[in-house]
Amino acid sequence: MIKETRIAVDAMGGDGGPKIIMPSIKDFILENEDISVKIYGDENILSSYLKIFNDDTISRIEIIHSDEKVLSTDSPSHALRHKKKSSMSMAIQSVKDGKTQACISAGNTGALMAISRFILGTLDGIDRPAIESMLPSLSGHTHVLDLGANVDCKAEHLYQFAVMGSVLSMILDEKDNPKVGLLNVGEETIKGNPQVKDAHNLLKSSKLNYVGFVEGDDIFCGNIDVIVCDGFVGNIALKTSEGIAKFISSTLKDEFKKNVFTKIAGISSTKVLNSFKKVVDPRRYNGASLLGLKGIIIKSHGGADSFAFSNSLNIALKEVKKDVPTCIDKKLKDILS
Repeated sequence: MIKETRIAVDAMGGDGGPKIIMPSIKDFILENEDISVKIYGDENILSSYLKIFNDDTISRIEIIHSDEKVLSTDSPSHALRHKKKSSMSMAIQSVKDGKTQACISAGNTGALMAISRFILGTLDGIDRPAIESMLPSLSGHTHVLDLGANVDCKAEHLYQFAVMGSVLSMILDEKDNPKVGLLNVGEETIKGNPQVKDAHNLLKSSKLNYVGFVEGDDIFCGNIDVIVCDGFVGNIALKTSEGIAKFISSTLKDEFKKNVFTKIAGISSTKVLNSFKKVVDPRRYNGASLLGLKGIIIKSHGGADSFAFSNSLNIALKEVKKDVPTCIDKKLKDILS
Protein backbone atom coordinates (compact mmCIF):
# COMPACT_ATOMS: atom_id res chain seq x y z
CA MET A 1 0.00 0.00 0.00
CA ILE A 2 1.39 3.43 -0.98
CA LYS A 3 1.72 5.87 1.91
CA GLU A 4 0.09 9.15 0.89
CA THR A 5 1.85 12.46 1.30
CA ARG A 6 -0.42 15.40 2.09
CA ILE A 7 0.58 18.87 0.86
CA ALA A 8 -1.03 22.21 1.72
CA VAL A 9 -1.03 25.04 -0.83
CA ASP A 10 -1.87 28.69 -0.28
CA ALA A 11 -3.49 29.28 -3.66
CA MET A 12 -4.05 33.01 -3.25
CA GLY A 13 -0.42 34.13 -3.07
CA GLY A 14 1.88 35.31 -5.85
CA ASP A 15 1.39 37.51 -8.89
CA GLY A 16 -0.63 34.92 -10.81
CA GLY A 17 -2.53 33.31 -7.94
CA PRO A 18 -4.86 30.41 -8.85
CA LYS A 19 -4.36 30.68 -12.63
CA ILE A 20 -0.72 29.73 -12.11
CA ILE A 21 -1.05 27.50 -9.07
CA MET A 22 -4.00 25.28 -10.01
CA PRO A 23 -2.49 23.93 -13.28
CA SER A 24 0.74 23.26 -11.34
CA ILE A 25 -1.18 21.22 -8.79
CA LYS A 26 -2.88 19.25 -11.57
CA ASP A 27 0.47 18.35 -13.16
CA PHE A 28 1.99 17.56 -9.77
CA ILE A 29 -0.78 15.11 -8.94
CA LEU A 30 -0.55 13.46 -12.35
CA GLU A 31 3.18 12.88 -11.84
CA ASN A 32 2.90 11.59 -8.26
CA GLU A 33 0.26 8.98 -7.48
CA ASP A 34 1.04 8.96 -3.76
CA ILE A 35 0.11 12.57 -2.94
CA SER A 36 -2.97 14.61 -2.14
CA VAL A 37 -3.28 18.39 -1.93
CA LYS A 38 -5.35 20.63 0.32
CA ILE A 39 -5.86 23.94 -1.46
CA TYR A 40 -6.60 27.02 0.66
CA GLY A 41 -8.27 30.10 -0.77
CA ASP A 42 -11.47 31.63 -2.10
CA GLU A 43 -13.70 28.66 -2.96
CA ASN A 44 -15.66 30.59 -5.58
CA ILE A 45 -12.48 31.39 -7.50
CA LEU A 46 -10.79 28.02 -7.01
CA SER A 47 -13.87 26.02 -8.00
CA SER A 48 -13.77 27.53 -11.48
CA TYR A 49 -10.51 25.63 -12.08
CA LEU A 50 -11.89 22.21 -11.19
CA LYS A 51 -12.69 21.55 -14.85
CA ILE A 52 -8.98 21.07 -15.59
CA PHE A 53 -8.85 18.02 -13.28
CA ASN A 54 -9.95 14.56 -14.40
CA ASP A 55 -11.80 12.03 -12.22
CA ASP A 56 -8.58 10.57 -10.82
CA THR A 57 -6.84 13.83 -9.95
CA ILE A 58 -9.91 15.63 -8.59
CA SER A 59 -10.35 12.91 -5.98
CA ARG A 60 -6.96 13.82 -4.55
CA ILE A 61 -7.56 17.52 -4.01
CA GLU A 62 -9.66 19.37 -1.45
CA ILE A 63 -10.54 23.05 -1.50
CA ILE A 64 -10.73 24.72 1.92
CA HIS A 65 -12.43 28.11 1.79
CA SER A 66 -10.85 31.24 3.20
CA ASP A 67 -12.37 34.72 3.16
CA GLU A 68 -9.02 36.41 3.69
CA LYS A 69 -5.69 36.52 1.90
CA VAL A 70 -2.36 38.05 2.83
CA LEU A 71 -1.54 40.93 0.50
CA SER A 72 1.93 41.78 -0.76
CA THR A 73 1.55 45.16 0.97
CA ASP A 74 0.71 43.66 4.38
CA SER A 75 3.42 44.01 6.99
CA PRO A 76 4.39 40.76 8.74
CA SER A 77 2.95 42.04 12.04
CA HIS A 78 -0.36 43.03 10.42
CA ALA A 79 -0.71 39.68 8.69
CA LEU A 80 0.12 37.85 11.91
CA ARG A 81 -2.35 39.77 14.05
CA HIS A 82 -5.22 40.47 11.70
CA LYS A 83 -5.20 37.70 9.05
CA LYS A 84 -5.53 34.57 11.17
CA LYS A 85 -8.17 33.18 8.80
CA SER A 86 -6.20 33.91 5.66
CA SER A 87 -5.38 31.16 3.17
CA MET A 88 -1.73 31.42 4.20
CA SER A 89 -2.41 31.07 7.93
CA MET A 90 -4.84 28.20 7.44
CA ALA A 91 -2.41 26.32 5.20
CA ILE A 92 0.39 26.66 7.75
CA GLN A 93 -1.96 25.66 10.58
CA SER A 94 -2.78 22.44 8.71
CA VAL A 95 0.90 21.46 9.05
CA LYS A 96 0.80 22.20 12.77
CA ASP A 97 -2.37 20.12 13.17
CA GLY A 98 -0.92 17.18 11.25
CA LYS A 99 -3.49 17.42 8.45
CA THR A 100 -0.67 18.03 5.96
CA GLN A 101 3.07 17.45 5.99
CA ALA A 102 4.24 20.55 4.14
CA CYS A 103 2.96 23.95 2.99
CA ILE A 104 3.81 25.95 -0.13
CA SER A 105 3.02 29.61 -0.67
CA ALA A 106 4.01 32.22 -3.26
CA GLY A 107 2.74 34.99 -1.01
CA ASN A 108 4.32 37.73 1.09
CA THR A 109 7.69 36.39 2.28
CA GLY A 110 7.85 38.38 5.51
CA ALA A 111 4.33 37.36 6.46
CA LEU A 112 4.99 33.72 5.60
CA MET A 113 8.04 33.65 7.84
CA ALA A 114 6.32 35.46 10.72
CA ILE A 115 3.17 33.33 10.64
CA SER A 116 5.13 30.09 10.21
CA ARG A 117 7.38 30.92 13.14
CA PHE A 118 4.41 31.82 15.33
CA ILE A 119 2.35 28.74 14.46
CA LEU A 120 5.05 26.09 14.13
CA GLY A 121 7.81 27.38 16.38
CA THR A 122 11.53 26.85 15.86
CA LEU A 123 13.70 23.81 16.50
CA ASP A 124 15.73 23.68 19.70
CA GLY A 125 19.01 25.50 19.21
CA ILE A 126 17.68 27.78 16.45
CA ASP A 127 16.98 31.42 17.27
CA ARG A 128 15.92 32.51 13.79
CA PRO A 129 14.69 30.48 10.81
CA ALA A 130 16.46 31.16 7.53
CA ILE A 131 15.45 31.12 3.88
CA GLU A 132 17.53 28.62 1.90
CA SER A 133 17.59 27.89 -1.79
CA MET A 134 19.82 26.20 -4.34
CA LEU A 135 21.62 28.21 -6.98
CA PRO A 136 23.17 26.61 -10.09
CA SER A 137 26.89 25.91 -10.03
CA LEU A 138 29.50 24.12 -12.13
CA SER A 139 29.06 21.01 -10.00
CA GLY A 140 25.24 21.11 -9.97
CA HIS A 141 24.07 23.49 -7.26
CA THR A 142 25.09 25.37 -4.13
CA HIS A 143 22.92 25.81 -1.04
CA VAL A 144 22.79 29.48 0.00
CA LEU A 145 21.25 30.95 3.16
CA ASP A 146 19.92 33.29 4.41
CA LEU A 147 18.22 34.77 1.35
CA GLY A 148 16.18 37.52 2.95
CA ALA A 149 14.55 36.54 6.24
CA ASN A 150 17.15 38.13 8.51
CA VAL A 151 18.78 41.33 7.28
CA ASP A 152 20.60 41.90 10.57
CA CYS A 153 22.36 38.88 12.02
CA LYS A 154 24.60 38.17 14.97
CA ALA A 155 27.51 35.76 14.65
CA GLU A 156 25.49 33.09 16.46
CA HIS A 157 22.75 33.31 13.84
CA LEU A 158 25.22 32.85 10.99
CA TYR A 159 26.64 29.86 12.84
CA GLN A 160 23.16 28.32 13.14
CA PHE A 161 22.51 28.95 9.43
CA ALA A 162 25.73 27.08 8.65
CA VAL A 163 24.59 24.11 10.72
CA MET A 164 21.18 23.97 9.04
CA GLY A 165 22.61 24.37 5.54
CA SER A 166 25.16 21.65 6.17
CA VAL A 167 22.51 19.26 7.46
CA LEU A 168 20.26 19.97 4.48
CA SER A 169 23.11 19.20 2.08
CA MET A 170 23.77 15.96 3.96
CA ILE A 171 20.11 14.98 3.61
CA LEU A 172 19.22 16.12 0.09
CA ASP A 173 22.60 15.75 -1.61
CA GLU A 174 23.62 12.69 0.43
CA LYS A 175 27.02 14.21 1.21
CA ASP A 176 28.76 12.97 4.34
CA ASN A 177 30.76 16.12 5.01
CA PRO A 178 29.62 19.08 2.89
CA LYS A 179 31.96 22.05 2.55
CA VAL A 180 30.68 25.20 4.24
CA GLY A 181 31.88 28.72 3.43
CA LEU A 182 31.09 32.13 4.93
CA LEU A 183 30.40 34.82 2.32
CA ASN A 184 32.69 37.81 2.73
CA VAL A 185 34.33 40.66 0.77
CA GLY A 186 37.54 38.63 0.57
CA GLU A 187 39.09 35.36 1.68
CA GLU A 188 41.59 37.01 4.02
CA THR A 189 40.79 36.72 7.73
CA ILE A 190 41.42 40.43 8.30
CA LYS A 191 38.46 41.35 6.07
CA GLY A 192 34.78 41.60 6.95
CA ASN A 193 32.54 43.22 9.53
CA PRO A 194 32.59 42.20 13.22
CA GLN A 195 29.65 39.79 12.84
CA VAL A 196 31.31 37.88 10.01
CA LYS A 197 34.66 37.75 11.83
CA ASP A 198 33.02 36.45 15.01
CA ALA A 199 31.02 33.86 13.04
CA HIS A 200 34.28 32.78 11.38
CA ASN A 201 35.79 32.07 14.80
CA LEU A 202 32.71 30.09 15.89
CA LEU A 203 32.72 28.00 12.73
CA LYS A 204 36.46 27.26 12.94
CA SER A 205 35.89 25.48 16.25
CA SER A 206 32.71 23.69 15.13
CA LYS A 207 32.19 20.11 13.94
CA LEU A 208 31.31 21.36 10.46
CA ASN A 209 33.58 21.05 7.43
CA TYR A 210 34.18 24.79 7.43
CA VAL A 211 36.59 26.01 4.73
CA GLY A 212 36.68 29.69 5.71
CA PHE A 213 35.68 32.89 3.95
CA VAL A 214 34.46 32.69 0.35
CA GLU A 215 33.58 35.33 -2.22
CA GLY A 216 30.56 35.81 -4.45
CA ASP A 217 31.93 33.87 -7.41
CA ASP A 218 32.22 30.75 -5.23
CA ILE A 219 28.42 30.49 -5.30
CA PHE A 220 28.64 29.38 -8.93
CA CYS A 221 32.09 27.75 -9.11
CA GLY A 222 30.86 24.54 -7.49
CA ASN A 223 33.72 24.16 -5.02
CA ILE A 224 31.55 24.90 -1.96
CA ASP A 225 28.39 23.01 -0.97
CA VAL A 226 26.88 25.53 1.46
CA ILE A 227 27.42 29.30 1.54
CA VAL A 228 26.25 31.31 4.53
CA CYS A 229 25.44 35.03 4.73
CA ASP A 230 22.92 37.39 6.28
CA GLY A 231 19.60 37.98 4.54
CA PHE A 232 20.54 41.42 3.23
CA VAL A 233 23.57 40.13 1.32
CA GLY A 234 21.87 36.86 0.37
CA ASN A 235 18.82 38.47 -1.19
CA ILE A 236 20.96 40.81 -3.26
CA ALA A 237 23.07 37.85 -4.44
CA LEU A 238 19.92 35.92 -5.36
CA LYS A 239 18.29 38.75 -7.31
CA THR A 240 21.59 39.57 -9.02
CA SER A 241 22.02 35.97 -10.19
CA GLU A 242 18.47 35.94 -11.55
CA GLY A 243 19.11 39.18 -13.40
CA ILE A 244 22.38 37.94 -14.87
CA ALA A 245 20.68 34.78 -16.16
CA LYS A 246 17.99 36.85 -17.89
CA PHE A 247 20.58 39.27 -19.27
CA ILE A 248 22.74 36.52 -20.79
CA SER A 249 19.77 34.70 -22.31
CA SER A 250 18.31 37.89 -23.78
CA THR A 251 21.67 39.09 -25.11
CA LEU A 252 22.40 35.77 -26.82
CA LYS A 253 18.96 35.79 -28.43
CA ASP A 254 19.47 39.34 -29.75
CA GLU A 255 22.95 38.56 -31.09
CA PHE A 256 21.72 35.55 -33.05
CA LYS A 257 18.99 37.69 -34.65
CA LYS A 258 21.34 40.38 -36.00
CA ASN A 259 21.69 39.08 -39.56
CA VAL A 260 21.29 36.03 -41.75
CA PHE A 261 24.70 34.66 -40.78
CA THR A 262 24.08 34.91 -37.03
CA LYS A 263 20.65 33.35 -37.56
CA ILE A 264 22.26 30.38 -39.30
CA ALA A 265 24.81 30.14 -36.48
CA GLY A 266 21.94 30.25 -33.99
CA ILE A 267 20.11 27.40 -35.73
CA SER A 268 23.23 25.24 -35.73
CA SER A 269 23.75 26.02 -32.03
CA THR A 270 20.16 25.31 -30.97
CA LYS A 271 20.97 22.19 -28.98
CA VAL A 272 23.78 23.89 -27.05
CA LEU A 273 21.71 27.01 -26.44
CA ASN A 274 18.76 25.01 -25.15
CA SER A 275 21.04 23.12 -22.77
CA PHE A 276 22.53 26.39 -21.56
CA LYS A 277 19.10 27.95 -21.06
CA LYS A 278 18.01 24.93 -19.05
CA VAL A 279 21.00 25.18 -16.73
CA VAL A 280 20.64 28.89 -15.94
CA ASP A 281 16.82 29.00 -15.93
CA PRO A 282 15.86 30.41 -12.48
CA ARG A 283 12.53 28.58 -12.66
CA ARG A 284 14.33 25.25 -12.19
CA TYR A 285 15.52 26.45 -8.78
CA ASN A 286 12.27 27.97 -7.60
CA GLY A 287 11.26 26.95 -4.11
CA ALA A 288 13.06 28.22 -1.02
CA SER A 289 13.01 26.29 2.26
CA LEU A 290 12.25 28.05 5.52
CA LEU A 291 14.76 26.15 7.62
CA GLY A 292 14.72 25.92 11.40
CA LEU A 293 10.97 25.51 11.81
CA LYS A 294 9.13 22.55 13.30
CA GLY A 295 7.57 21.81 9.94
CA ILE A 296 8.19 22.09 6.20
CA ILE A 297 7.38 25.44 4.63
CA ILE A 298 8.40 26.22 1.04
CA LYS A 299 8.34 29.73 -0.41
CA SER A 300 7.73 30.01 -4.14
CA HIS A 301 8.79 33.14 -6.01
CA GLY A 302 5.88 35.55 -6.30
CA GLY A 303 6.40 35.86 -10.04
CA ALA A 304 6.67 32.12 -10.65
CA ASP A 305 4.91 30.58 -13.63
CA SER A 306 3.35 27.10 -13.54
CA PHE A 307 6.65 25.38 -14.35
CA ALA A 308 8.45 27.21 -11.55
CA PHE A 309 5.68 26.64 -9.02
CA SER A 310 5.72 22.93 -9.86
CA ASN A 311 9.37 22.86 -8.84
CA SER A 312 8.48 24.23 -5.40
CA LEU A 313 5.90 21.45 -5.02
CA ASN A 314 8.56 18.88 -5.88
CA ILE A 315 10.96 20.35 -3.32
CA ALA A 316 8.26 20.09 -0.66
CA LEU A 317 7.62 16.47 -1.58
CA LYS A 318 11.32 15.65 -1.41
CA GLU A 319 11.67 17.26 2.01
CA VAL A 320 8.66 15.32 3.28
CA LYS A 321 10.10 12.04 1.99
CA LYS A 322 13.42 12.82 3.70
CA ASP A 323 11.68 14.15 6.85
CA VAL A 324 14.00 17.16 6.83
CA PRO A 325 12.91 18.86 10.11
CA THR A 326 13.44 15.66 12.11
CA CYS A 327 16.82 15.05 10.50
CA ILE A 328 17.91 18.62 11.17
CA ASP A 329 16.74 18.38 14.76
CA LYS A 330 18.73 15.20 15.37
CA LYS A 331 21.91 16.51 13.77
CA LEU A 332 21.56 19.86 15.51
CA LYS A 333 21.77 18.09 18.84
CA ASP A 334 25.02 16.45 17.78
CA ILE A 335 26.66 19.42 16.03
CA LEU A 336 25.66 22.02 18.63
CA SER A 337 26.47 19.81 21.63
